[in-house]
Amino acid sequence: MSVLPSARLPEGWAIAPGALAGRVVIVTGATGGLGGETAKAAMRAGATVVITGRKVRALEKLYDELVALGAGEPVIHPLDLESATPNDYAALAEGIEKEFGRLDGIVHAAAHFNELTPIAMHKPDDWLRAMQVNVSAPFALTQACMPLLAKAEDSAVVFVLDDPDLVSRAHWGGYGVSKAAVERMAAVLHAENGRGALRVHALLPPPMRTALRRAAYYGENTLEKPLPTASAEAIVYLLSGAAANARGTVLDIRD
Repeated sequence: MSVLPSARLPEGWAIAPGALAGRVVIVTGATGGLGGETAKAAMRAGATVVITGRKVRALEKLYDELVALGAGEPVIHPLDLESATPNDYAALAEGIEKEFGRLDGIVHAAAHFNELTPIAMHKPDDWLRAMQVNVSAPFALTQACMPLLAKAEDSAVVFVLDDPDLVSRAHWGGYGVSKAAVERMAAVLHAENGRGALRVHALLPPPMRTALRRAAYYGENTLEKPLPTASAEAIVYLLSGAAANARGTVLDIRD
């Protein structure tokens, strides 16, 4: 059962030109399907985007794609969420403060999922990896950036969830448990910041054409699923001031 109330996109909502103008946003897992689309959507909306990920070449490829949009220049910050330390997160926050003097949003799009497996056969290392990337890293990055986020007039942290009815079933293992923990983390963070400048949001996306989807559904033609474009646009909504009334909710964009 969800611990956060559910919300929907406003009827007829569309990204307004300049919806994120002047804002600085971190996107984790930027080289993944959802992260990449989110970086593009945020830049089109006027944001300066800090793209993070562990594969430098993939980040450089995404950088070129983002520059080609003609909407500004992103910032590459390689970050391996599996091995990053508190000092690494502090260095990222300090670098952003030094270069931009502000931070207006974090999108936790990174996720670790290996395969469907029963808990009796779950490799301990993979379980710990899921907890580290999906839960501990978002906590550590958010905590390191909270002083900057709190200084903004309006800022947002966006957590990405997964279908709770689905991932609580057999074989979803560490990934399923971690997504439940992420929602509870969002609920606690919202309870602590419900009236301040920092807004906390969660997104529940529909099935998407991503590597994670391919890994979980072997027999499915993932190409029949839509790209994460709609989810990325919904994240832009959550990052913008238009989502002020949706703070502390799960934005459910499933049909």
